[in-house]
Amino acid sequence: MTFPTPVPLPLLQQREVEANVIAPLFRAFAAEVGERRAREILSHTIRELAKQAGCGAAAITGGRDLTHFKRSVEKWTEGGALELTVLRDDPQAFEFNVTRCRFAEMYHRLGLADLGPILSCGRDAAMIEGFNPEIAFSRTQTIMEGATHCNFRYSQEKSS
Repeated sequence: MTFPTPVPLPLLQQREVEANVIAPLFRAFAAEVGERRAREILSHTIRELAKQAGCGAAAITGGRDLTHFKRSVEKWTEGGALELTVLRDDPQAFEFNVTRCRFAEMYHRLGLADLGPILSCGRDAAMIEGFNPEIAFSRTQTIMEGATHCNFRYSQEKSS
C-alpha cells in the first residue's frame, strides 16, 4: 500500500497546531515544577528545535550565506503570516521590519500571548545560529511584546 506524501503546512498553521499541543503540556508542567522552571525548559527546547531547523534550512537552500537565508524568510511570510518592509538587502546585510505579525495575532486569539514570545520570537536567534553562526542577528523589539514593529537585522562580513 502506498501512502501519499503529506503536504507541508504553511508555517503559521504549523505553529498553531504546535501551540494547541504545547500550551496544555506547558501548563501541566508549570503546575508540577513551577512557572519559572517550566519556561526555562520550554525556552531551551524551542531554541534547540530552532537551531536544528536552521541547519535544515541551510541544507534545503543549498548555502549558508545571507542570499540563501532570505529563502528561509520567504517561508515565514507565506500566506501573509508576516508583512515586512525590507530596509537593506545586499551580500553583507539583510535588514527588515515586520509591520504585521499574524503569529502574534494567532497567539493572542488562542489566549497564549504569554507563551508567544517563547514559541515564536524565541526561535529567531537560535535559527540563524543553526543556519550559519557567522551571521550576526539583532532584534530589539517585537510586535509580540507590544512594539509597533519587529526590527530584524542580519549581517555578515563576507559570504560563506
